[in-house]
Amino acid sequence: MTSIVRRSLVWFLSVALVAPLCAAQTRPRATQPSKEMNEAVKRAASASRVLEQIMAVPDRAIPRELLERAQAIAVFPDVLRAAFVFGGRGGKGVISRRLADGSWSAPAFFTLGGGSFGAQIGASKTDLVLLIMNEAGLQGLLKDKVTLGGDVSIAAGPVGRSASASTNVTLDAGILSYSRSKGAFIGAALEGAVINPDNDLNQAVYGLKARDVLSGTRAIEMKKLPRGLQLFPQTVARYAR
Repeated sequence: MTSIVRRSLVWFLSVALVAPLCAAQTRPRATQPSKEMNEAVKRAASASRVLEQIMAVPDRAIPRELLERAQAIAVFPDVLRAAFVFGGRGGKGVISRRLADGSWSAPAFFTLGGGSFGAQIGASKTDLVLLIMNEAGLQGLLKDKVTLGGDVSIAAGPVGRSASASTNVTLDAGILSYSRSKGAFIGAALEGAVINPDNDLNQAVYGLKARDVLSGTRAIEMKKLPRGLQLFPQTVARYAR
């Protein structure tokens, strides 16, 4: 009888010790954001911050009437001058497009580089903002790459709430460009720059290429995106209704 009790006790203790270990092995681990998702959130948040800072000074900001007419808005924070001088890719940013219902798309990821205008960027790092004003400019972005001033016309945009937006160059340009370095915010001529979709990142985040994100042909549920990715289209919507 004693041996039976002993065996039962050993069995009970074995089960008590092993069961938690098995449960720990089978319990699903909390999903951690991928490296690519962290990078995407960082880019979108940085672009949102740049746009907010620029619009915080109305006398030196992008005119609201232009923002309200823009078909898409691109922000490239901390663009390196050296990248343009040597033809590299110094800019990583995001672009959001106005959709048919008036809302703004999830941010698509792009790179900016090339061109011969590096000398125009006086600081080591510069924030660039591009307003895509018409269908021609928008269609350029849906290609594998677009050369500013070549594939699509570009002009330095007017600054300040009293700036005239009725000049022919403004009306005709597919893209209006702005730059900010060391606190100064001005319209910038960016002819020759090349914008490329960062489709490795777009695919990792959405399972889609940039053109699919911007075209709206494949629905993306904004509510399911990380808060950081939602922030950029929400920021754009505040200034470009």
